[in-house]
Amino acid sequence: VQLQASGGGLVQPGSSLRLSCAASGFVLDTLAIHWFRQAPGKEREGVSCISTRDGSTYYQESAKGRFTMLRDDAMNTVHLQMNNLKPEDTAVYYCAARPYYCSALGPPADMNYWGKGTLVTVSS
Repeated sequence: VQLQASGGGLVQPGSSLRLSCAASGFVLDTLAIHWFRQAPGKEREGVSCISTRDGSTYYQESAKGRFTMLRDDAMNTVHLQMNNLKPEDTAVYYCAARPYYCSALGPPADMNYWGKGTLVTVSS
């Protein structure tokens, strides 16, 4: 059971990035995939979640209208499409998984599996 996060990078404010969380070792529709982020000096916080079981989604208030979770069943992958990025979105982003349904936006202790982080830097 593994999660592989990718897609981070350095972008300017207002730009877009698509993060990917590829799952291996289990079928995607048995999981809820969460995205967390951790900025320097801050606690890890929940950003979004999608339950591949029933399609329900959750977004942090600051992400609503800018971030969208998308599933790609053929690739066993969930994407986090991030538009109109802001400097305050700068953080290491982690994907995590738990069985079936979202635990709203966390907490991290509710997750069963974690991928390694991918760094997103939004700066002019």
